[in-house]
Amino acid sequence: MNFLVTGGAGFIGSAVCRHLCGNPAYRVTNIDKLTYAGNLASLRSIENAHNYRFVHADICDDRTILEVLHHDDIDIVMHLAAESHVDRSIDGPGAFIETNIVGTYRMLNSALEYWRGLPDVKKGQFRFHHVSTDEVFGDLPFDSGIFTEQTPYAPSSPYSASKAASDHLVRAWHDTYGLPVVLSNCSNNYGPFHFPEKLIPLVILNALDEKPLPVYGAGANVRDWLFVEDHARALAIVATRGVVGESYNVGGGSERTNLAVVQAICDILDNRRPRPAGRRYRDLITFVTDRPGHDRRYAVDASKIERDLGWKPRESFDSGLARTVDWYLQNEWWWGPIRSERYAGERLGEARKGAA
Repeated sequence: MNFLVTGGAGFIGSAVCRHLCGNPAYRVTNIDKLTYAGNLASLRSIENAHNYRFVHADICDDRTILEVLHHDDIDIVMHLAAESHVDRSIDGPGAFIETNIVGTYRMLNSALEYWRGLPDVKKGQFRFHHVSTDEVFGDLPFDSGIFTEQTPYAPSSPYSASKAASDHLVRAWHDTYGLPVVLSNCSNNYGPFHFPEKLIPLVILNALDEKPLPVYGAGANVRDWLFVEDHARALAIVATRGVVGESYNVGGGSERTNLAVVQAICDILDNRRPRPAGRRYRDLITFVTDRPGHDRRYAVDASKIERDLGWKPRESFDSGLARTVDWYLQNEWWWGPIRSERYAGERLGEARKGAA
C-alpha cells in the first residue's frame, strides 16, 4: 500500500511517517514545504529506509502533487500539512488561509483528478484522509459535555477557522464529486519532536534554561492531551479502515488545566534534573496576560473510533509526559539548533481586539 503524507516533516506528520515505515508492506512518500516548523531531523531514523521517500514541495503546487500521486502510485493520501499554532495565527492569519484553506483546495483538486483516472479496483481502494483538530468545535464550557462528531462547528481563532473551512471543503468534495474521504479531529498532541512554541516543550526547555514558565491567565483553561504516537496509530487505522464519508474524533481522555500540566512538568524535572540549592521548578511559573479568544476547554469523545475501529490510547497522560520530558533531556541535538537559530521561546499572539 502506497501512502502520500503531506506535512510529514512536522510534529504529527513525522510521527505518522515513522509509524507507517515500520510496516514493510507500506511505502511512504512525504511531501513537505519545510516551513519554520518542518524539520527533516525528525525523520532521521527512517531517512534511508527502503520504503520512504521525501519530496520538497508546497501543497499549493497542484501540478507537483499530481505528478507525485502518479509517480508513486498512491493509494492513500494523509493530508496533515497545515499551519497549526494559534498564537501565530493571531499575529499573521494570511499564512493560515493560504496553506490550510487554499492548500487543501488544491490537494483536493489534485486528488480528484488522480482518482478519476484510476482503474476501477484502485479507484475503490483510494482514500483521502483529512487530519484536523478539535479546535474547530470552539469554546466548550467547563460544566458541559464533550465534543462528539456531531458537535456544531464554532471556531474562535484564525487557525481554527481555517481548519474548519478545510474540513468543509473535504466534505464538499465527497458530497459533490464523490471523492472517497475520511476525516479525523484530534485533541492536543504532545510528545517527542514537538516544535518548542507549544506549551509542553516550551515549558520543558524554558525550565532547563532557568527562564520563566509562562502560563496564560490563571492557567484554568482545560485541554484533552493525546500522546503523538497514539495519534499516529489512530490516523493509520482511520486511513486504512475508516468508513468513507465518516469523521472520527481522536482524544487521549486526559483533561488537564494548563497550570496542572506545567506543574506536572516541573515535578518530573525536580526528580530528573534538580535545580541548585534545593529550589523547585514551580518557582519559575509566571502568569502572563491571556491570549485573545482563548477557548476555555476542549474535550473529545473518542468512543466512535474505539467502538468502530478498535483504537485506544496506550499512554496515560502521566506516562506520556514522563516519556516526553525524558526525550527532551536526552535529545538536545534536535532541539538545541531550534532554540538557538529559529525560536528562542519569545511570546507570540499578543494582538488585541481593536488594535490597528
